[in-house]
Amino acid sequence: MATRRLGVGETLGALNAALGPGGPVWIKETRTRHLRSRDFLAPHRALQARFDDGQVPEHLLHALACLQGPGVAPVLRCAPTPAGLSLQLQRSAVFERVLSAVAAYATPASPASLGQRVLLHCPALRSSPCALRLSQLRTVLVADHLARALRAHGVCVRLVPAVRDPHMLTFLQQLRVDWPAASERASSHTLRSHALEELTSANDGRTLSPGILGRLCLKELVEEQGRTAGYDPNLDNCLVTEDLLSVLAELQEALWHWPEDSHPGLAGASDTGTGGCLVVHVVSCEEEFQQQKLDLLWQKLVDKAPLRQKHLICGPVKVAGAPGTLMTAPEYYEFRHTQVCKASALKHDPAWTEIFGVLSVATIKFEMLSTAPQSQLFLALADSSISTKGTKSGTFVMYNCARLATLFESYKCSMEQGLYPTFPPVSSLDFSLLHDEGEWLLLFNSILPFPDLLSRTAVLDCTAPGLHIAVRTEMICKFLVQLSMDFSSYYNRVHILGEPRPHLFGQMFVRLQLLRAVREVLHTGLAMLGLPPLSHI
Repeated sequence: MATRRLGVGETLGALNAALGPGGPVWIKETRTRHLRSRDFLAPHRALQARFDDGQVPEHLLHALACLQGPGVAPVLRCAPTPAGLSLQLQRSAVFERVLSAVAAYATPASPASLGQRVLLHCPALRSSPCALRLSQLRTVLVADHLARALRAHGVCVRLVPAVRDPHMLTFLQQLRVDWPAASERASSHTLRSHALEELTSANDGRTLSPGILGRLCLKELVEEQGRTAGYDPNLDNCLVTEDLLSVLAELQEALWHWPEDSHPGLAGASDTGTGGCLVVHVVSCEEEFQQQKLDLLWQKLVDKAPLRQKHLICGPVKVAGAPGTLMTAPEYYEFRHTQVCKASALKHDPAWTEIFGVLSVATIKFEMLSTAPQSQLFLALADSSISTKGTKSGTFVMYNCARLATLFESYKCSMEQGLYPTFPPVSSLDFSLLHDEGEWLLLFNSILPFPDLLSRTAVLDCTAPGLHIAVRTEMICKFLVQLSMDFSSYYNRVHILGEPRPHLFGQMFVRLQLLRAVREVLHTGLAMLGLPPLSHI
């Protein structure tokens, strides 16, 4: 049996290549009603643009029906239909290939090259938690999620600033945000000397306020970058302060001195320099102007400032029916935590304290991360946001995670009581017993494409022109919500642990193996958000 992991991207690539030169034609189906008859479609209109009257030559139809290649899913049939060219896979064979190697489908499709480095800078973490606005909280959660996705992809990530405020560290721990701590500031002595050489007095010889060193002209740098770079044309002068130099010193220190254990490819290299490192500043739209000043100041004062700096700008956060600017991040957390506790008012066991915390954080992270970071975010503070019945919330995802855990615990207990036999070797399972449409939906829409999804989440297009960079941190949340909806629908309809009769065990075991894969994918996705799986709710 072939061992290479099957991939949606590999299959689509082979299908398009089989039709000859030209742009991509094939699409993957996702809707249940379409998946009843096909898995991939080459729409009729696209075929008309490629072939006369949209008629695909017979030899190409034959080639598609016999399609093979590394990572390409086996084809059952390919035939013209009114909608276009429809293709269906050998589903039993796909089930067997995927479910015989479950762990392989919970890792990125293509790991990053060894030694790739990214420095993520989140300025909001220099404040105290009581001053942290909702838009700044969003930048923190985006940066944390992006760091996890990049590391899972094999990228070496350094997080700045190291947090010194103990109250901020406690709050980050509540949010399950993994961020480094520091006890002292980096030295800014060298930068201060360089700055004093460049500075002109801000007050025509008058005495400057404490902490202010002078004013530096940035307009020349902005003009050198050009309009396409994306810098605000109003950037002119920058008031250089001790605090600004301290920020730059920490960035420079982080850039030049990477921990020896941060990546195998960097072991033994204490001074790795700026080459090959991408700096990404994750800031709210309100802080963008100030961050651009800092970016240019770094270039102005440091000869070896990073050549590749990108700004990931998060859109504003609005609270429906309330002035969002009045609610701080800790107040938002306490508000959600109170709602979660109220919804579970009958559960006073101390063991539920941690569960309430996880559910509160899940609610917040799914709210903050389910929208593309560049877009404006609207928060609805109604109690429905924390209901396990609502299909869009983090609580709903965690609820279904707990249902999966309960299912496997029930099987284990029944097996120990002698009702069910031990789980047989996967190689002995009959995957042709998986024929429910909900089973194919889970495999084809969730398990099979998950490695590609993980890879897309970690894409940073640093070659694109301009200052700004876009990321797709919303994909994991949306994926987990859809996976939970599909699992919930299947679980409510299909009885997995049937009566303890030998002739029913075969189907029970293949269904359990499918749900093992669902559980593996779900746990991996939650780990990208810093959320632990729950065993019960």
